[in-house]
Amino acid sequence: MLQWLSQPWPWYVAGPLIGLTVPLLLLLGNKQFGISSSLRHVCAACFPAGIDFFKYDWKHEIWNLVFVAGLFLGGLLAATLLKNPEPIQIADATKLALSELGVQDFQHLLPSDIFGWEHILSAKGIVFFILGGFLVGFGTRYAGGCTSGHSIMGLSTFQLSSLVATIFFMVGGFITTHLLLPLFLN
Repeated sequence: MLQWLSQPWPWYVAGPLIGLTVPLLLLLGNKQFGISSSLRHVCAACFPAGIDFFKYDWKHEIWNLVFVAGLFLGGLLAATLLKNPEPIQIADATKLALSELGVQDFQHLLPSDIFGWEHILSAKGIVFFILGGFLVGFGTRYAGGCTSGHSIMGLSTFQLSSLVATIFFMVGGFITTHLLLPLFLN
């Protein structure tokens, strides 16, 4: 059983399982789902300190905090007990494109050529970690949610704002992949 669970799951299994969270949440009466909203709940629980944005009944959304705790514990369980010994599978075309940009490490989920500890304080590291992190946080707040909230829950409940946000998430990903990444890696 553990060997079967530790294998990569095909898209046609994992995708519908993710998709089934939407009707489940709707049946349970929850209409808001996303990882970024969980951060707001944590802040509201720990640091309310008179900030209007955090003045609400966060206990009503406790299921979201339990969900995030489950993600953390599930990731920990998957990384230890269900660890897949197989190397990361990356398409040959992707390896070739990244090799042309100077990336040589394809053994890990994040290439150490970019995300290694020795690169954190380099100019490249500051762009990827600090500026990138700021832009992700800013974009999430500006869009009123993250990719999981908009693209999974928002689209399935026919929210126009989620459609617009998802389109711009994709456009941003294409621009970053095809224009910015080659600029920063060369």
